[in-house]
Amino acid sequence: MPEPIELRWSHAGLNCRDLEATEDFYRTWFGFERARSVQLGDDRVVFLRNGDAYLELFTASAEPAPSPTGDGPGEPGSIRHLAFQTDDVQAFLDRARGAVPVSLGPLEFDDFIPGWRTVWVTDPDGVVVEVSQGYRDEEQPAQHGH
Repeated sequence: MPEPIELRWSHAGLNCRDLEATEDFYRTWFGFERARSVQLGDDRVVFLRNGDAYLELFTASAEPAPSPTGDGPGEPGSIRHLAFQTDDVQAFLDRARGAVPVSLGPLEFDDFIPGWRTVWVTDPDGVVVEVSQGYRDEEQPAQHGH
């Protein structure tokens, strides 16, 4: 097996019906700021940044798919959801006060990790976004193929 090269997470690209509405959503609720805007002919691409996480927003070129429910679509080849960590899911929900559509939850996963709580919301284009508190990695996770 060849030696792996160093790779770092770069970004997720989102197709948007309305670039401004999607940018406002991620700025307002998830603390992203505009890092760059590029004009490509009649189209514009907007890069948003929050720390080391980037979102790249494109104008959608096709009709929207039906809005997913729950924690996101389950079809192969699709992204199920984006996810963010917070210290307090309820504080996020209190701040949103119904302005952000909830697609599932909030749910508690104390049977797996005490204090793990999650809610799933949708952005203006129907992308499911998870907001979670209390997740921790296993101390010694099972290894792939073992």
